[in-house]
Amino acid sequence: MEKRIIKLSDFLTIPNLLTYLRIILIVPFVICFLNQNYVLAMILIGISALSDCCDGFIARKFNQVTDLGKLLDPVADKLTLLSVMVCITIFTPVVLPVMAILVVKDIAMLIGGSRLLKKGITPPAAKWYGKIGTIFFYFSVILIVFLKAVYNYENPVLSLILLSITAIVMIYALVQYYLIYLQLLKGKKEELKK
Repeated sequence: MEKRIIKLSDFLTIPNLLTYLRIILIVPFVICFLNQNYVLAMILIGISALSDCCDGFIARKFNQVTDLGKLLDPVADKLTLLSVMVCITIFTPVVLPVMAILVVKDIAMLIGGSRLLKKGITPPAAKWYGKIGTIFFYFSVILIVFLKAVYNYENPVLSLILLSITAIVMIYALVQYYLIYLQLLKGKKEELKK
């Protein structure tokens, strides 16, 4: 099995620094949200979304893709998603079933990625359907928080619709990633037989 070595220089690439920023932003987002400072919470989640869009683009464009980044990026995504989901669920309890679906999906993705890494297989890069799911998630959350922050408007039905669409897109992405996962495992088995 190929041994992965993470170099010290990998820790300080611009994409990885942006990923650290996303992880750091989780705490102030949660504090602001729970203290009903929705404007600042919306700004923080907006910065998080922007940095999420930029890190992968910069990594590919400037050849700064690292094994560390491949591990950190999904962890930052999952931590952000989980913290936002908890806050939104406190804010709008009717979305709890949708949030449960999103949590199960993300746990399945983490387990699959870890199993691939244990077998010496590099997990696949994010695909368009995964990115669309992330975009839907950020759009939904920012819109929900924006309406609360600016108009003091709460609409559980709108929240449920937005997050249900997000869940459908993310479940589609999970199925597609699962198919890739099976192909990678099959390819590894065939490689070991040779």
